[in-house]
Amino acid sequence: MDGDTETRRLKGTGARFAYETLRDEILSLALSPGQLLDETTFAERFAMSRSPVREAFIRLAGDGLVVTLANRSTIVAPIDVQSFPKYVEALDIAQRMNTRLAAELRTEDDLLRIARAQAAFETAVKGGNHLNMSEANKQFHMAIAVAGRNPYLSGFYERLLDQGRRMLHLHFDYLERTHDGILLTEEHAAMLDAIRARDVERADALAHSHTCQFRDNFLRFLQENHGSTIALGGPARPL
Repeated sequence: MDGDTETRRLKGTGARFAYETLRDEILSLALSPGQLLDETTFAERFAMSRSPVREAFIRLAGDGLVVTLANRSTIVAPIDVQSFPKYVEALDIAQRMNTRLAAELRTEDDLLRIARAQAAFETAVKGGNHLNMSEANKQFHMAIAVAGRNPYLSGFYERLLDQGRRMLHLHFDYLERTHDGILLTEEHAAMLDAIRARDVERADALAHSHTCQFRDNFLRFLQENHGSTIALGGPARPL
């Protein structure tokens, strides 16, 4: 391998490392919504130049996880509570459609993949790491979407799941503190059973219930934490 190729590989690796590290810290809320991100600070932290950090910021902006302001500074994207009802509406439609299709079209191989994803989620829940839980939750639902055989619907669903991972992190925190975390694993198991039985209507109802449970718990979280310092999008409204 010549020197130029090695330099390009190392540069790409540095940008990927910065991106993955910052992405995990944003999704886990270690970097708070609205927090200012400084290229120089992260370049020093990661022991690299500012260029790979800048590349990481660009990728994170494409994911909707950071925002570049008019003065060219970069912040962690706020959680836009004002648009939450519209987000949930879209999530509900995508979740129901993909789950309905999976119940109708699944193969035995699909069932094995969904079951493995469900087992991985249960393991993540036992481990208590919310970042691992949100990733395992996404993989479970995407295994269902793949079984539905519609790449357009599954692609739309994946984008929604990614956009909601920080809210899901807060949702997990709420369930953990209220000792209701087992409900998530039970709902996933019930969805798998309905898909296995090819019960399209029950799969649809469970997918809808799953979205409503997320919505209601997240709203309860907001109500009990209305004085939180987390940066939330939209203008303040009187309680």
